Amino acid sequence: MNTFRGLIVVVVMLAAHPALAQEAIVLRENIDAGYQYHVSCRVQLSGKLALPPDKGKTAPQTIDVNGQSAIEYDERILALDKDRNVSKTIRHYGRMDFDRKVGDQVQANSLRQEASKLVLIRFKQMEVPFSPIGPLTWGEIDMVRTDVFTPALAGLLPDKSVRVGDRWPASRASVQELTDLDRVQDGSLECRLESISALGKRQHARISFSGTIRGLGEDGPARHQLDGFVLFDMESNHLGYLSMKGIHFMLDKDGKDAGKVEGTFVLTRQPRNRIETLADDALRGLTLEPNDDNTLLLFDNPDFGLRFLYPRRWRVAGSKGQQLGIDESNGSGLLLTVETLKRLPTAAQYLEESRNWLTQQKVKILRSDSPRVLSAAPNHLENFGFDAIVEKQNVRLEYFVLRQAQGGVTIAARLLTRDLADLQRDVQRIARSMQVTRPQ
Repeated sequence: MNTFRGLIVVVVMLAAHPALAQEAIVLRENIDAGYQYHVSCRVQLSGKLALPPDKGKTAPQTIDVNGQSAIEYDERILALDKDRNVSKTIRHYGRMDFDRKVGDQVQANSLRQEASKLVLIRFKQMEVPFSPIGPLTWGEIDMVRTDVFTPALAGLLPDKSVRVGDRWPASRASVQELTDLDRVQDGSLECRLESISALGKRQHARISFSGTIRGLGEDGPARHQLDGFVLFDMESNHLGYLSMKGIHFMLDKDGKDAGKVEGTFVLTRQPRNRIETLADDALRGLTLEPNDDNTLLLFDNPDFGLRFLYPRRWRVAGSKGQQLGIDESNGSGLLLTVETLKRLPTAAQYLEESRNWLTQQKVKILRSDSPRVLSAAPNHLENFGFDAIVEKQNVRLEYFVLRQAQGGVTIAARLLTRDLADLQRDVQRIARSMQVTRPQ
């Protein structure tokens, strides 16, 4: 869903207003801290992706891709930067559901109710979310990150007064928001004031936009063809509707098409005078600035039978059998092994096993710590460690044994000495938060 922003299939019958059509008008939304609105988005997409050919074959394989998403939320602007761009908002989600089928694989993701309230910090063209009411999963962050940040759509509006028929380029920020490209290499979107018309008793400006953009996204080089329009409510001075059709071409290393996904994207946006879930009273007591607690990520895998929290500079690298690897951004890492209670070693046994294995690997042990109890039953946690030289590098090796009613976990961490105190605090926090969620 994140490789593309979709399309328009809406026909609105409007009565033209000839007098306004001859005047130069200003189309600008005055956004400031405290501004509130409701947003509704719908996406439909379909297409084919090319896979590398099997060994001995020249033709690439293709797989079908189909998907949809539905998003509903209220949003309140919290802060603007020195250039008057929105830099921070808070949202309350009523719904965020993503469904996709890639080949035979069905993928579905939704925002949990426990994280329905999110603070978004705008960094360049990216939105960095955290929840003041509960930790987010990486999948939830990815859903929010790929959603359209509606204040950036102001770049589809002209920066000076215009008449019907006038054209202007969309801003770089709005192009990136609609394509989800990290870097735009060439191309642009051209906007045009099509008409000023009455919809009900309110005057609306209809602005069309279209163009082809090529650049780099998280999936590599891509080309986007977009065609759509927005309706600007001239009574309330807000961008209230966007409908768009898009085609996303994935490109190979030679710049040739390697797959295509088409879709439609429809967004409605309505200002609100007061949103109860985002009012001052509702936000009182919540920490709306990011800190070590409210930016923690949640790993919760029922199949694996494990749940824990971890800081954002760590990432889940992958699993094999009952083992799970977690890497830190600067090179440290840890390995979790989920065990039955029968197979789980005591801390003293784990210490002896670890020492023997390190000796076999020609690791030079400089100092060792005896096991110590960090917490008692029902979450019995013990810890020991070594200062060592591994491949001519000084490292700290930390080990934990966790014993709970439904099973146990051993943790082996290799920590670089740079920022060692922070790394040790991270690993201990991961270990203390760990829960075995099903019988092993």
